[in-house]
Amino acid sequence: MQSFPVHTIESAPEESRPSLQTLQGVFGMIPNIAGAMSTSPVLIGSLVGLFQKVHGGSFSEPEIQVLLLTNAVTNSCAWAVAFHTALALEAGVDPADVQAIRERRTPRTSKASALSTLARTLIEKRGRLEDSDVSRFLQAGFDKAHLLEVIAVVAASTITNYTGNVTKPPVETKFEVHAWSAR
Repeated sequence: MQSFPVHTIESAPEESRPSLQTLQGVFGMIPNIAGAMSTSPVLIGSLVGLFQKVHGGSFSEPEIQVLLLTNAVTNSCAWAVAFHTALALEAGVDPADVQAIRERRTPRTSKASALSTLARTLIEKRGRLEDSDVSRFLQAGFDKAHLLEVIAVVAASTITNYTGNVTKPPVETKFEVHAWSAR
């Protein structure tokens, strides 16, 4: 089994340090997955740039966390599920919806349901949505710009999820309570 380092700002390649400093400012810590990503300045820089766009978009933080948690579960990334469970709960996502997503079920609240279903469908169908998939999302009160913005969120989380599945960073102690496995 390959082992990947979890870098700190001091141990990361020079070109990765600004990205890690940005994440340190946002989270008050450097998530272990970012430390692992920073081995590649291109990867960590791409994530941070997309991360800033996603979090500056039209979705609320709870909506973003529904998308990110759904993506983590759909991509079976244990680190990201634990992390985004904590962030979703902190952002005010209904705990029942968080649990439903973790169990690969549909959230009960309508907006969360539409977001989670679209994200999961995008991943599972490799972006090949059917008209009924699009219509269902739009009927939940979202517009076409939102649908396309979901693609950006899926792209950002795919970077994290795939990296987590390849590098297997340890889950931070404060997120261990939300540990998850693909079963």
